[in-house]
Amino acid sequence: MEGSNLGNYFEFFEKDQVIEHQLSKTIFESDNNFFSLLTMNHHPVHTNIDYAAKNEHGKVLVVGTLVFSIVVGITVPDISGKAIANLGYEEVKHIGPVFLNDTLYARTIVLDVIPSKSKNDRGIVYVETIAFNQHGKDVLSFRRKVLIKKEQV
Repeated sequence: MEGSNLGNYFEFFEKDQVIEHQLSKTIFESDNNFFSLLTMNHHPVHTNIDYAAKNEHGKVLVVGTLVFSIVVGITVPDISGKAIANLGYEEVKHIGPVFLNDTLYARTIVLDVIPSKSKNDRGIVYVETIAFNQHGKDVLSFRRKVLIKKEQV
């Protein structure tokens, strides 16, 4: 049995490359409720329609770390499916609100491609991912460095 083709090898990536991710996800009330319970985030702006209606956005906000987690997942088939490790996340920015029933999409820009100096079978890919909703409005961005296998050594 052959393994999955999940992800891309280090050689696939080029500086300034833009990757439009094919996956997307609509966030349902059940997603938000389950994540709130699982992560013990019981703030009423995420779980109480009446409370949320009386606050800034007037409706329930999706938990920010759920948005982040979903967007990272959206990128896995293209960015980190062949990863040895995620080395770090930085500059996570919540640019706009995400509400129940919003659909998330993402694109990633390759900021740098750095061959490993100590091991020639891998390299670091430095990327920035921007998530946007069904209206084309940016809602989240973050950068990360991913250690990725080379196909050929």
